[in-house]
Amino acid sequence: MIARLRGIFTLIQMTLTITITIIFMYIFRSNNRQIRKIWGSLQMKLLGITLEIKGEVDESADMVIINHQSLLDIIIFEYLHPRDLAWVAKKEIANIPWFGHILKAPDMIIVERESKSSLIKLIKETKDKLSKNRPIAIFPEGTRSNGIEMRKFKAGAKMIANKHKLTVQPIVLIGTRDILDSKNLKQRSGVVKVIYLPSIKADKTTNWYEETEELMKETLKKELASDL
Repeated sequence: MIARLRGIFTLIQMTLTITITIIFMYIFRSNNRQIRKIWGSLQMKLLGITLEIKGEVDESADMVIINHQSLLDIIIFEYLHPRDLAWVAKKEIANIPWFGHILKAPDMIIVERESKSSLIKLIKETKDKLSKNRPIAIFPEGTRSNGIEMRKFKAGAKMIANKHKLTVQPIVLIGTRDILDSKNLKQRSGVVKVIYLPSIKADKTTNWYEETEELMKETLKKELASDL
């Protein structure tokens, strides 16, 4: 009951704070990244999140790939990452009236799934963002998991990394779905583990992507087992 009430409060406050954030991003375009970071910091406090970090962020990485469980995944890295991430997001989100501007205002990468023309656009847009010193952030699973097991990785992240010969840092998140379950409208305070794994250079002649998928899945499994 308390988690549901907190979920309703979170829905209301996010509606308000996202609206304000969008307005500020359009007015103060040169401070776009700082505005998003402030919003992320506010959410960390309001949601009662404590971070437990293992490993170190690679600030030189051109791409980060992260397992996906919750809207909170994005909030954490808007708060945490030192650089101006360019998120790869679904067109369905960008098409949401007004709130889709949370992607449009900061010039994120918007893709249409199952579209060949969108793949060409994706390559061009990622090249543009990289030229502006913005690392690419992508959820290789393509959609949210249940937080216990990762879904099979889709080919998009591999294609981008191989095409641009990127340095990729895998990151495993644990606990975000427990804190913010937007599907069931429940919210609890708690601890989120952020596990930075070693970066790897994308190379189409190797199985780096498949090996990274296995490493991330094994890391999630071991961390969950250690919490029992």
